[in-house]
Amino acid sequence: MNVHFIAIGGSAMHNLAIALSRKGAKVTGSDDEIFEPSRTRLEKQGILPASIGWFPEKITGDLDAVILGMHAREDNPELLKAKQLNIPIYSYPEYLYEQSKDQYRIVIGGSHGKTTITSMLLHVVNELGLNVDYMVGAQLEGYDCMVKLSEDAAFMILEGDEYLSSPIDRRPKFHLYRPDTALISGIAWDHINVFPTWENYVDQFRKFCKVIEPGGKLVYNSEDPAVKSLGEEFASKLETKPYQTPVYRTTETGTIMSYEGKEYELNVFGAHNLQNLVGAMHLAESMHIPNHDFLTAIKTFKGAGKRLQKVAENGSFTMFKDFAHSPSKLKATTSAVKEQYPDRNVVACMELHTFSSLRKEFLPLYDGAMNAADEALVYFSPAVVAHKKLEPLTIKQVQEAFGGNVKVVNNTQEVLDFIRAKNWDNSVLLMMSSGNFDGIDYEKLGEELIG
Repeated sequence: MNVHFIAIGGSAMHNLAIALSRKGAKVTGSDDEIFEPSRTRLEKQGILPASIGWFPEKITGDLDAVILGMHAREDNPELLKAKQLNIPIYSYPEYLYEQSKDQYRIVIGGSHGKTTITSMLLHVVNELGLNVDYMVGAQLEGYDCMVKLSEDAAFMILEGDEYLSSPIDRRPKFHLYRPDTALISGIAWDHINVFPTWENYVDQFRKFCKVIEPGGKLVYNSEDPAVKSLGEEFASKLETKPYQTPVYRTTETGTIMSYEGKEYELNVFGAHNLQNLVGAMHLAESMHIPNHDFLTAIKTFKGAGKRLQKVAENGSFTMFKDFAHSPSKLKATTSAVKEQYPDRNVVACMELHTFSSLRKEFLPLYDGAMNAADEALVYFSPAVVAHKKLEPLTIKQVQEAFGGNVKVVNNTQEVLDFIRAKNWDNSVLLMMSSGNFDGIDYEKLGEELIG
């Protein structure tokens, strides 16, 4: 196979490029910007483009496929050349389907929890020594590539993102995978620049259910009303398996979960994580993994990358970083930390960073999202709002949207000043963002606070 990537430097794209190269394909690519860690990882694999930019001369008739990333535009000169030469053009999810159409596909969808559930399933698979192919949307500890493609794996595990597939394919990615077994973890309105209403957003998950292979299985979170409604809607068409939060109790190091008369000691904590774990367990059933084997293997799972990831800790202080940014994620993460540390002062800091979160009409959905914290701070950057060409926000607007005693700032230094002014004895600091508060080095800050 001779495959060319347009926008090879993307976080998803470069992983697929590396996986295809390892499978034996001849891989080339282009991009007008390639940041770390993509640059070093592509270079190590020997497929880093020699020059930055777009080069139509790279598009030749001997290419078997062109894979188009979201970073490219519709008028990209390489894309136009590929169309001119009638070379097959695939989006990232389309090509993953092409690679896995002869495998049993397990697809994890939902507005939140996707990466954690995928990570849990992969952890158990590795502990049990099973050979599977996979694609997961975040860098996980112990993996040097987040896509694996092979000729001999019976299963393909895919994290099913609902965002668009490519600049010329406006279908959500998870509509293209046609799962044999699918999971929906939760539905909370997101990507409002693409899905302008709640009903339109929910309909994407309905379409996802419709592309499950005939006779396939839908695992769904019955504690989420919108998901429960979909599960019941498709109960006559698919094999359905509802799940919910199990019986558990917190410990100093994590959680003890009760299931079918047995207790299992776990490193993860929080109702949301335990709910995710049960969902992953039911996916494992479709791979013929017994529940007891799953729960025994998951004991050593410590969490997915950037999902409640411990940054620093001493006897009386713990600092976490988390990818949470939507209202539902924010609420679940903050509540989980307070439940785990009920006698500590929990300070939650959150950055409004995504397109949806910075829109005035979306802000009211954050009402009460950080109520579980003892102290809460929200940061947003007016420069980022302007860069996204959105209507300016005021501190007062954000404060009113979140409610409670949330402190709102719009300067990174104010975030640091707020943190440094505190006595962190018997406390927890939770930093939540899909960014980094415009320049905060979490590890360095953690070292400073434990002093």
